[in-house]
Amino acid sequence: MNTEKSNDPLHGLTLEMILQHLVSTHGWEYMCERVRINCFYENPSISSSLKFLRKTPWARKKVEDLYLDSIGR
Repeated sequence: MNTEKSNDPLHGLTLEMILQHLVSTHGWEYMCERVRINCFYENPSISSSLKFLRKTPWARKKVEDLYLDSIGR
């Protein structure tokens, strides 16, 4: 059985978990300022954001980078 630990700080986290952390910690306004995408501006919700981010790799990368910055990595 292989029990190696991943060096990836996002290992084991879902996109939904990342979004929930960012919204609860910083709020939608902060996210709008840091990642300029419409799903954070107009009627923001976790559900609508997930739909967009799953289809848009560049936006997902920005959100993941924002998460890593917020946890100090």
